[in-house]
Amino acid sequence: MTRRGRILAWTGGVLGVALLATAGVGVWAYFDLNGNIHGADIAIDGDRPANLSPGSKNILLVGSDSRAGANAKYGKDLTTMQSDTLLVLHIAADHKWATALSFPRDSYVPIPACTRSDGTKSTPHSFKINEAFSIGGDGGSVSKAASCTIKTVEQNTGLRIDNFASIDFQGFKGMVNALDGIEVCPKHAIHDKKAHLDLEAGCQTVRDEKALGYVRTRYSVGDGSDLGRIGRQQEFMKALGKKAQDKLASPGALYDFLTAVTKSLTTDQDLKSVSALTSLASTVKDIPSDRLTFVTVPNYYREADVPTDHANVVWQYPEATQLFSDIAHDREIGAAGKKKLAEAANNPVTAHSVRVRVLNGTGTPGQAATAAEQLRKIGFTVTTTGNAPATDKTTITYPTGLATQAEVLSGHLRDTKATASAQATPGEVTLTVGPDFAKVIGGIGS
Repeated sequence: MTRRGRILAWTGGVLGVALLATAGVGVWAYFDLNGNIHGADIAIDGDRPANLSPGSKNILLVGSDSRAGANAKYGKDLTTMQSDTLLVLHIAADHKWATALSFPRDSYVPIPACTRSDGTKSTPHSFKINEAFSIGGDGGSVSKAASCTIKTVEQNTGLRIDNFASIDFQGFKGMVNALDGIEVCPKHAIHDKKAHLDLEAGCQTVRDEKALGYVRTRYSVGDGSDLGRIGRQQEFMKALGKKAQDKLASPGALYDFLTAVTKSLTTDQDLKSVSALTSLASTVKDIPSDRLTFVTVPNYYREADVPTDHANVVWQYPEATQLFSDIAHDREIGAAGKKKLAEAANNPVTAHSVRVRVLNGTGTPGQAATAAEQLRKIGFTVTTTGNAPATDKTTITYPTGLATQAEVLSGHLRDTKATASAQATPGEVTLTVGPDFAKVIGGIGS
């Protein structure tokens, strides 16, 4: 299997299914497994980002914790589908490197209008990013849940999503059990009622409910944040991949593993077969582990901008903008890029620290005041409002020394670039509101 097992760590088994399927399952097993995979008809309405790097591929991967059926015990009073894990796997056009980009589920982002299961449209607003999966999946439709999630990710990142795959709780447990468990080494005992986990400190093998609890636990470990959970999930999947490489030599273990994965796997129609997954996986099977980069969208606690919000994080700009641009243009992040992001995280430029002068360029009275109120809800410090000559597009200008602050504002406004101006007010970034402002601000601040 050589490098094949590593791919399991990257995708939670999605690409691993394809690679392992070529390793010796019989014809009968192939068709049996093929029939297990669920397909979703995904339709994305509205404008979508352009594909800026032909030949590369962005795959949206969701760890779904729908609370129906066997999953009901993992949460009460939850009637919609849930997503605990959300990431984009970017496979480079030359197939020599890949980046796995994780989105904290507590990311406070604009959620666009989405079609619900009953055909009605939701209202654009801002909330945790994982709500997109719940809105679309309020009636149990994975297709609608996937569509809303893809639309949300695309509009907030500018990344064009090519494929989708999700796996639920039960499939995850089956994967771990087929490997006879995975070794974890918590430094401290973990007792988490919500995750159904009681684990003593020290190295031990976990399977079934304990394995699931370990990757779900949040409030009883470290600072209780979703960020810490992401790290544990990434380490766990690396360990799963390594054990798969060592363990799945026997046909019986291999078949049990693949059965667990495929029965809980839902993909878009293009990936809905073992052969399609095999074709995809064959393009990346030789990527070395040191050229796979796990990275989390840079962020900080929203409390720094909105003191009353103790539950969410916001993306850190301009670092997030640059990260999305690199992936969209097929530029490798690598260890150096990851280190740079880590260094920037120590001193984020918050929205609250950016002083903004808002001018009305629409010709319609009151637009500057409306925009100022929306910016204040995000956390920006609005210094003054006024009028400007008519413009057909919202613009951001800044004086010398405030390029970073201007890029922070630009990061919160879709498709709006910041430019230097000798006429800009010293110490302030100037936002001139155009008739497109409602579109560029989206659901932010609502």
